[in-house]
Amino acid sequence: QVRLVESGGGLGQAGGSLRLSCAASGLIFSYYNMAWFRQAPGKERDIVARISRSGTSVDYADSVKGRFTISRDNAANMVYLQMNSLKPDDTAVYYCAAGRAFTTTVYDYWGQGIQVTVSS
Repeated sequence: QVRLVESGGGLGQAGGSLRLSCAASGLIFSYYNMAWFRQAPGKERDIVARISRSGTSVDYADSVKGRFTISRDNAANMVYLQMNSLKPDDTAVYYCAAGRAFTTTVYDYWGQGIQVTVSS
């Protein structure tokens, strides 16, 4: 059974930092591209960042470029999202996702999501 479990969310302040972690199990982690998505209230779920199987390719939404960094540790089956210079607009539920294709939309497995709230 594949499981993706997010942690590290919570309340942050504008201009501050938070680090999200996602622990993967039940899959051969290095076979999967990984991504972070987010969904704000009343909005669609959008991709935030993605990272290729080996970690050599990364891609970011324009709204987070220069502020967020995605990384992975294949030995530990972990993917991370370092979020700096937080803005209230970053408030959303953040989801970790795993997929065989390096895409911005189609992923095979999803975490349950974790709330990130940024106060002004």
